[in-house]
Amino acid sequence: MKQCTHADALPHPEPAPLSDTCPECLREGQHPVQLRLCLDCGHVGCCDSSPGRHATEHHKDSGHPIMRTFEPGESWRWCFVDHVLV
Repeated sequence: MKQCTHADALPHPEPAPLSDTCPECLREGQHPVQLRLCLDCGHVGCCDSSPGRHATEHHKDSGHPIMRTFEPGESWRWCFVDHVLV
């Protein structure tokens, strides 16, 4: 079973969210479907079901490997590099 090789390098505590919603969606006049929080820097981006896919775009631009859901009542994390739940 494949495991994430990046989780041990995450900052503690996790970074505070830089916004309440996806700033790229706001700027582009789009509505995010669900939000994701970058666990490296606190960037909030929309999920891949959103038109902009800004959380994935943030990973590609920054190289930050792990995000977590930013949805109420959810707590899962995803490693973009290893393609696994953390």
